[in-house]
Amino acid sequence: MPHFVDELKGLADAAIGAMREAALAARHLHARAELMRHMLTTARKVQGEPKPQAIEKVVAEWMQAWNLRRAEWPRLAREIEAFTAAFYDYARHPTDAADAALRAGCAALDSALAEQGTSLADEMARRSQCAHGWWEMVSPTPPDLPGRKERPSMPIYTPGTAFWDAGCPDFCK
Repeated sequence: MPHFVDELKGLADAAIGAMREAALAARHLHARAELMRHMLTTARKVQGEPKPQAIEKVVAEWMQAWNLRRAEWPRLAREIEAFTAAFYDYARHPTDAADAALRAGCAALDSALAEQGTSLADEMARRSQCAHGWWEMVSPTPPDLPGRKERPSMPIYTPGTAFWDAGCPDFCK
């Protein structure tokens, strides 16, 4: 049986490991959820427009929020458009079939991003002007991220608060 100090050290190490895993999982899920919320909000704004024009507007707004030009992701054009089209369709008619198409579009885009060594969650956390500050604390944006832009609107940690209180900019709420 380990002695008291060794036992506490082992318990603390295990708890820190669990906290690390939980924080990374929370960042991943929250970044995905926030992207989906933004996509649906934007799709709802254009749901009365013809589909091709609406898709173009949503993609343009999305890429602007991520500080990217659409041409920077040519290999993902088909997946980006299908993902956006699924949101347009869901905004117009939120049926089970439209939800299934959203899920499929998300999976296809995530799969295409995985082939490039990234994910929707990572791209949202690392590029979006609407990123939550705590995401950066859990997994900092690599300084050599291609196309990396500074995001001065992203809230930063304020001493005396919990790290998860560093949310998103007010304009993203």
